[in-house]
Amino acid sequence: MGGPLRRVDAVFLRTLAPHVGFASGCAITMIAKQALELAGIDGYAHQGAHLFRHSLATDLLRSGASFAEIGQLLGHRSIDSTRIYAKLDIEKLRELTLPWPGGVQ
Repeated sequence: MGGPLRRVDAVFLRTLAPHVGFASGCAITMIAKQALELAGIDGYAHQGAHLFRHSLATDLLRSGASFAEIGQLLGHRSIDSTRIYAKLDIEKLRELTLPWPGGVQ
C-alpha cells in the first residue's frame, strides 16, 4: 500500500511513483504535443502546454471574467500581457462594434 498522503501544489503529476510534479514544463509540453498529433489536431499558433493557457484564458473571457482576474490566475505582471487574449474572442469584439456611418455599402 502507498505511504501517507501529502499535499502537492502541482497541477500535473507523474503517473509513476513518486507522484510529484514535473521538474519543468518541457515534459508537459511534449506530452501535449504528442496528444495533439495523435488526435490529428493542428493549425494552432500555440502548441503543447501553452495551448492550455490560451484555452483557459479564452474560456474565462467568454464567461465574463475580467482581464484583471484572468491575469491574476495566469500570473501576469502586466495587464498588457493579458490583453492579447482579447483578440481571440472575435464574437465578443463584434458585440462592441458600432454601425458603419451611412449603412453597409
